[in-house]
Amino acid sequence: MTAGLLAGGVLVLDLWSKSWALSNLAGGRSMELLGGLLPLTLAFNQGAAFGIRIGSDPRMVFIPVTVLAIGFLVLVLARADRRDWLRIVAASLVLGGALGNLYDRVRWERGVVDFLGPVDLGFMLFPIFNVADMGITVGAILLAASFWMEDMALANGEQGGEEDRDEGNSGSSPAKTTGTSEAPASTPTTTAASPPAPDPDPGRAKESDPSTGG
Repeated sequence: MTAGLLAGGVLVLDLWSKSWALSNLAGGRSMELLGGLLPLTLAFNQGAAFGIRIGSDPRMVFIPVTVLAIGFLVLVLARADRRDWLRIVAASLVLGGALGNLYDRVRWERGVVDFLGPVDLGFMLFPIFNVADMGITVGAILLAASFWMEDMALANGEQGGEEDRDEGNSGSSPAKTTGTSEAPASTPTTTAASPPAPDPDPGRAKESDPSTGG
């Protein structure tokens, strides 16, 4: 829902502003906003964003590329966590801008309608752009930041998991013993012979012995 509203909002604002520019800036007319800091000049851009030209027939390049980019953005939004507002906002901004510029490339050969600028930066004139370009640029920066934050979180999680495993292995491994342990030799026990019991009546023994004379 949020992604659809954001992408749709960028698309509607882009198409409305281009329609306004076609009606009010045609014929070489121009206006100024913010005390002259932002001129409004109608232009048709057959190249990439901010007037970058690619090839002799850029429509045959940008239309398929834009369609692939839109498919990728839809996939990103479908897989994004509902709590990952940064990725949702970023992909939605890029998606809305891509749809706005794609509409211009498909409907005619004149190119994308631009009307914001050129902005005098003091050392150069920043190229004329439109609302769709703004959405694509801001969204692309935020999307790159979102992927970078995800990579950092995964890297930190893997590092923490390895540390936990190392600690678990060191705590549960048995202590190593060096050398071979031999059972102590058993000491043999000797039983001393008991002396014969004394005769209680030695005199009677003599009398009964036939070998002794009386």
